[in-house]
Amino acid sequence: MNLFSTIVLAFAMSTDAFAAAVGKGAALHKPRLREALRTGLIFGVIEAITPVIGWALGSVAAQYVAAWDHWIAFGMLCILGALMIRNGFAKDEEDAAPVTRHSFWLLAATGFATSIDAMAVGVGLAFIDNNIVITALAIGLATMLMVSIGVMVGRFIGGVAGKRAEMLGGLALIGIGCTILYEHLHAAAPAL
Repeated sequence: MNLFSTIVLAFAMSTDAFAAAVGKGAALHKPRLREALRTGLIFGVIEAITPVIGWALGSVAAQYVAAWDHWIAFGMLCILGALMIRNGFAKDEEDAAPVTRHSFWLLAATGFATSIDAMAVGVGLAFIDNNIVITALAIGLATMLMVSIGVMVGRFIGGVAGKRAEMLGGLALIGIGCTILYEHLHAAAPAL
């Protein structure tokens, strides 16, 4: 996977966390930069760990499915992308009173929930040529940045922009899946 694909993947993985952070920021009463960075750090660490776990699980299975691994990566990325797009259309049901700070456990649980897709992507990454450490760090840093920004602007833009970001992230995942499939099939095609 090249640098551009890694960056696109990292930001695509951060969009659902961004959407959640916008909601968290909207629920906070005048969030401060310190709270935004704290939230971003919690989400970023979790989002960096989960693709490594998925990659480790996928690496165990990689030797058994090497002939069709590109189809697995394509399928998983497309399914996750479609789910993110669907979630972008879903309505939020959070109408709680504003608070000044979210608990660590609430943020960790939300961070884990938004990182399940990163774990699944990690499984798919085990089947392609990829440096998982660089990819995981990129995903973690992108998530930390996007979540910090999401918390700070959440009270101004509400949930609508966060949902659109999640839909764009889903489209990006589908695009990466298509690119992986195209590159593999193009490399396997006999030269004329």
